[in-house]
Amino acid sequence: MAADKPQREFTGRHALMVFGGAFTVIIGVNIALAVNAVKTFPGLEVKNSYTASQEFDARRTAQEALGWSVYASAQDGQVKLEITDRDGNPVEVAKLTATLGRATHVKDDQNPDFQFNGQAYVAPAKLGAGNWNIRMVARAQNGTEFTQRVILHVAKG
Repeated sequence: MAADKPQREFTGRHALMVFGGAFTVIIGVNIALAVNAVKTFPGLEVKNSYTASQEFDARRTAQEALGWSVYASAQDGQVKLEITDRDGNPVEVAKLTATLGRATHVKDDQNPDFQFNGQAYVAPAKLGAGNWNIRMVARAQNGTEFTQRVILHVAKG
């Protein structure tokens, strides 16, 4: 006849180890997430926020006086950026630079070489499905700078 083994008792020490282990996992995951968030943050937007705020109203007023509207679309490996005036006519700018990228990270950022085709600015770009941002800076013929973040949604397909 086999002897019955005594059951082990769940003691305070066991409870402490279970709770300690659980909290160690939770704190470890939180630290890993925080470190990853800080590593992927693109960084400084402006060097001096006070100076930038003082110039903001003047730049906005000049930009609004142009009366431009901007619309972005993508199709067949091409990104199209339509800049129109108050009357809906296409605008050809003196200079256009743009960064095309995701809102959440900078690893997919690209600087498309937009060319004016008489109606809009077009450039080849490799885009996956999802939301993209075009951070554009255009200079009007009179020298006024026009900056805007244009949202571009690329459907799956």
